Amino acid sequence: MKKIFLYLIAIILISGCSTKFTPKIKELKNTSLIKKSFRDLDGWRDENYKVVVDGFIKSCQTKNTQKLYGSLCLKAKNTTNQKLFLQNNFIPYQILSKDQSSSGLLTGYYESELQGSLVETARFKYPIYETPDDLVEVRLGSIYPELRHYRLRGRLVNGKIIPYFTRKQTKASDINATVLCYTDSKIDRFFLEVQGSGRVTLRDGTVIYVGYANQNGHKYRSIGKYLVKIGAIKLQDISLQTIKKYLQENPSMIDKVLNYNKSVVYFQKKDAPSTGSLGVVLTPNRSVAVDRKFIPLGSMLYLEADINHQKVDRVVFAQDTGGAIKGAVRADMFLGYGDRAMNIAGELKSRLKLWILLPKVQR
Repeated sequence: MKKIFLYLIAIILISGCSTKFTPKIKELKNTSLIKKSFRDLDGWRDENYKVVVDGFIKSCQTKNTQKLYGSLCLKAKNTTNQKLFLQNNFIPYQILSKDQSSSGLLTGYYESELQGSLVETARFKYPIYETPDDLVEVRLGSIYPELRHYRLRGRLVNGKIIPYFTRKQTKASDINATVLCYTDSKIDRFFLEVQGSGRVTLRDGTVIYVGYANQNGHKYRSIGKYLVKIGAIKLQDISLQTIKKYLQENPSMIDKVLNYNKSVVYFQKKDAPSTGSLGVVLTPNRSVAVDRKFIPLGSMLYLEADINHQKVDRVVFAQDTGGAIKGAVRADMFLGYGDRAMNIAGELKSRLKLWILLPKVQR
């Protein structure tokens, strides 16, 4: 792997005087790659190349994608043969985990649907907060460049930054935050945080879109793992559906289980549904969340997995991130909204193989 990396760097240095674009391989310094060809990708022949190029152009609206793919963003708009454009301008590299395994995990997420109100009532009493005014966020990369992917969050008390309120403390504290709206289910609000975006139908039928804005700085902890640990649900049975069922049938356990995850997500109102961290509206079955410490946002990827009991091989786009998405061979696929998307997402845990499509060096 090291040889491949050094070879790519050498090519970049040799062609550095060229005015044409060379790939930003340094953006993948934490990721092990193996060079492949399109012939190695099962299902490539059956891919919808027009959908892929259209998705690439969409991602190219952002600086992240433009930084990684350069002039290919403009070239994509003028192509008349999408398959040749992809095969002539990109090379697939298989992504390996830290232990050099090609196998990882694919899960799924969806856009939550909730009932809500702009004012608090006896029914609608669970607030969905905007980012608190007293939440302090320090981007460590501004001080330590090697920590550019890390942020410190807390609140300032007597000149010192201390941890921000946990989920349990938020309940008991009058946090300094604007309420976007109120919902009628503490459980649904929790899963809105897990999904990161949603649509809230107000009492007059108006729909507002909410999306991730920030979080309290506490590490995400899986309540599914906690329920397995305490023997509430068997490991082989754990899913979004079984977790919801357990909480609904055991209301006295709701606070204890939800408070196990100290992380709290804050939201902002959106003009469009399901906008990911990249800043573009997510596309069902084509947008994935990744760990940006290993895979740059805006990347074009190819995955192999089983979804809803069917083998799936397709190009996807790294357009989102998530607190539970950790590692190089790890992705969370956006599946849309509605009951079908929720049901598939709630049970999706598939072995994953992942490739990144990087541009060929232009000569």
